[in-house]
Amino acid sequence: MAPQAPVKLAILDDYHNIAAQHFSAIDSSKLEVTTFNDTLPSYTHPQTTDADRNALIDRLRPFSALSTMRERTPLPGALLRQLPNLDVIFATGGQFETFDKATMKELGIQLVAAPGKGRTDGKGSGASARASIDIKKGGGHPTTQHVWAMILALARNIAADDAVVKGKGVAAGWQTELAIGLQGKTLGLVGFGRIGALVARVGMLAWGMKIVCWSANLTQARADELADEVGVPVKGGGIVEEDEHTFKVVGKEELFRSADVVSLHYVLSARSRGIVGAHELGWMKPSTLLINTSRGPLVEEAALLDALRKGRIRGAALDVFDIEPLPADSPWRCEDWDEEGKSRVLLTPHMGYVEEGTLRTWYEETAENLERYIDGKDLLHRLV
Repeated sequence: MAPQAPVKLAILDDYHNIAAQHFSAIDSSKLEVTTFNDTLPSYTHPQTTDADRNALIDRLRPFSALSTMRERTPLPGALLRQLPNLDVIFATGGQFETFDKATMKELGIQLVAAPGKGRTDGKGSGASARASIDIKKGGGHPTTQHVWAMILALARNIAADDAVVKGKGVAAGWQTELAIGLQGKTLGLVGFGRIGALVARVGMLAWGMKIVCWSANLTQARADELADEVGVPVKGGGIVEEDEHTFKVVGKEELFRSADVVSLHYVLSARSRGIVGAHELGWMKPSTLLINTSRGPLVEEAALLDALRKGRIRGAALDVFDIEPLPADSPWRCEDWDEEGKSRVLLTPHMGYVEEGTLRTWYEETAENLERYIDGKDLLHRLV
């Protein structure tokens, strides 16, 4: 049955204020939209105060529907149980590890995804570019591009040199230090699914990098399948011997000891939290670069800060953090990373998936489902 009263929808964490325009064609007598451009602290984070939790509950309680931006606001069961009006969550993307789906099912809260393939009724702008390009012919994922932007920026000293040339550094306005060449180096992927394989493909094809990969349940057979899926030889790709696997599965310690660049692509869970800690950082060579575009809590923050402050690895490029957005007093903001003896540090504000076409498609899909919800129709891409 279609809702009788106007649906009260909260758009959460819309930093760029782009979502509401996609819902503007819906009759305003049937939909009341409130947009929140900021993110409140995570309900279950150890540093979250009772005041923060109460503020989050107060924000969400009036609404029967939420439109989320990925998992910027986690939705654990303890929070969901305090939202008696909530009936449906329109979530962008397709994986929501910080959403308590079991509690949603128990409470009768519907969860629907936006997979990024475009509206089904022909009213949208079409599928996103990444959904319409064959992976074997050069397709990919926005995060793949961001990973390589960060690797190259760190290896080539882009951010540091930019600041110096613009007169914002302490050097004499020119070169800072020697860049790192990637040709023939070893790229290690911690977590090896589709995105990890796409990142690996670029490294192998563009610079002849040797690829090693590890995750707790990864088999060589699965790595070989991914090689075929992304269009590279299962064996003998790049600089490896003809009988050697292009994407070689190794042990965790071997990966950290051998890789010149380590990139994380692990799904965050209770088991993977802190999967990179002091031991793993201690295995890395002093010349190694660490890249994290996956989830901040995969890395023990205190251990990484200590390693970088002491210059134990060459550098780190981070797009994700334990708390997001970064607090004003975060050590990542307050530390003087240009100080002699410290590792190079490059930071971006969780931009791996924040691409114009992707977000437009997600919100168009959300608009279609919202229209169907108002009209009492079955919802598309329903997960709960």
